[in-house]
Amino acid sequence: MRKNIVAGNWKMNVTASDAKHLMDEINQGTYNCDLIVACPTLYLQMATTKDYQFSLAAQNCHHETSGAYTGEVSAQMLASADIKYGIIGHSERREYQNETDELITKKFNRLVENNMTPILCVGESLDIRQSGKHLGFVANQLKHVLDNCAIRADFILAYEPVWAIGTGETASPEQAQEMHQHLRSVLTSYQKEDTSILYGGSCKPGNAKELFAQTDIDGGLIGGASLKAESFLAIANSF
Repeated sequence: MRKNIVAGNWKMNVTASDAKHLMDEINQGTYNCDLIVACPTLYLQMATTKDYQFSLAAQNCHHETSGAYTGEVSAQMLASADIKYGIIGHSERREYQNETDELITKKFNRLVENNMTPILCVGESLDIRQSGKHLGFVANQLKHVLDNCAIRADFILAYEPVWAIGTGETASPEQAQEMHQHLRSVLTSYQKEDTSILYGGSCKPGNAKELFAQTDIDGGLIGGASLKAESFLAIANSF
């Protein structure tokens, strides 16, 4: 069954003391959806010692089970620390770390093998959208994972229009719905029609309600607006 979900991706932001304060503020709020916080890895263990009502997500994991990978964190390590979710395929890692669909599929499999729920990000650049090939391009990102995943596990899908991340630009509700509807059709062909699809592209309190009102949008993957409890909770109450 599809769930309404709001996930906050803090990226490489906030100090330890600020992280604790922000988590405490979020925890004091009320909301009518599943709430997930993807804080920097350094703070995950700190957060698991608290009785927070929201869930925790890692911002990434390594594609191998273990080994000589200095500075990396495996899905097994995350699962052993009671982390339930892991973001993979984020547009920033695709661009800055040159992560491919093949690598992202490996990460998907590592998370699933450790009973974690992947939050799989897909999305297109401005060039792809302007070429008119955006629907097929993003669908192929999803299909590559579904065609090569070892286990048909549950996951969360997040659509990121790359041209709307950190730019202040936002896909119109109609543009977002068009892509979500197309991705829903792909999921249905794999018998995954109950998968929640989140919108992730400059979603804010001012536009969240209109975006979430679209038929195939089940919530948001929130970047900058998740760094303030007031705005994050306002988005979480936009259903």
